[in-house]
Amino acid sequence: MSVKNFESLNTNTDTTTTRTLLHEAIPLTGAIVSGTYGQEASEDNVKNFTHGMFQSVYDYPYLSSSANHIFDITMGYHSTSPFSSSASEQNAKKINMYNEFAQVLLGYTGSANDIEIFESDLDFGDNDNQMKSCYFINFSRLLTKDQIKKGTFNLVLSTGSWAQGITAPSFPSGPNITLTDVSASATAGTNTKGNGGEYGVLYNNDFPNGTGYGLVFYQAGIAIITSSVWDTVAQNPGAANFYRRHADGFVQSISGAFTGSAISASCDALRHRMCNISFNNTTEINSSIYFCRASHNKFNYSTNPSYVSGSKIRVKQIATDNPVTYITTIGLYNSSNELLAVAKLSEPLKKTPENELTLRVRLDY
Repeated sequence: MSVKNFESLNTNTDTTTTRTLLHEAIPLTGAIVSGTYGQEASEDNVKNFTHGMFQSVYDYPYLSSSANHIFDITMGYHSTSPFSSSASEQNAKKINMYNEFAQVLLGYTGSANDIEIFESDLDFGDNDNQMKSCYFINFSRLLTKDQIKKGTFNLVLSTGSWAQGITAPSFPSGPNITLTDVSASATAGTNTKGNGGEYGVLYNNDFPNGTGYGLVFYQAGIAIITSSVWDTVAQNPGAANFYRRHADGFVQSISGAFTGSAISASCDALRHRMCNISFNNTTEINSSIYFCRASHNKFNYSTNPSYVSGSKIRVKQIATDNPVTYITTIGLYNSSNELLAVAKLSEPLKKTPENELTLRVRLDY
């Protein structure tokens, strides 16, 4: 039979709340992203859709029940980008993809509610360092959990010609570029003015003197890479051979890929150049802590019928001895005395009028 001795909890002195952040390292190698489950344009872990607006990447052939979705990838440009033209392939869809991410992550500006443009710096809205043509990598919640930990994001990209691109299991030693949010931390190096939460700038290998080539939105779990990473003037001459079309074998510049290739084909080109992605995720655990206090003059007697035998307390050997109880369970009740939670002790705790106990109960959510 249950023992029911009730004691009210004071919300000011007997309860408190805490927050704990747990982090897990997430490594995504280029072998998973491209080459392990088939060759470029025919990979079993990459799913393309009939709408042609993005592709999904899995860690195993996506038709398998063991497959886990790791990220979606797409690309697009602003309507004022030099790439925007009625002659560009999937022009409307590429503009729509850019606008969708800008609306969700940045919002609108001005009296006309114009769509904000991504900028590769922390001066949000000053229209400097604009990124009008970008790749978007949307990581799954399975990987990012509650958010990406600031200062841990690392993306290594091949910037050489197509022949130097990535085909597992052989990966090039260079020329590569490493994009990282090394300047970001829990207290600095981020911007909080976007609708999509905090974001940091992805700098190249030469930080702090390097150039910003993208953004990472921590709570949204989205990385944005500007196409100028492969610009022949700004980055590497070898980047002119950015992509070979599946059908005809042509070699293109980044401009040719953004204007002359479908979204899925351009996404294949980017995956082909991903050497490594790594970051730490964050799981936020909120806790309510209850300090259940048993003072010296309380909880010394049990209402359980088995506590007595012949009107005598079983655990007492001498009638004049103090009563003794053993606490085994704590129940948390609401104001209507309805049981809401139960905490079991690892072993019974002896309670007498000569001692006091404080038991700490934590509820995680």
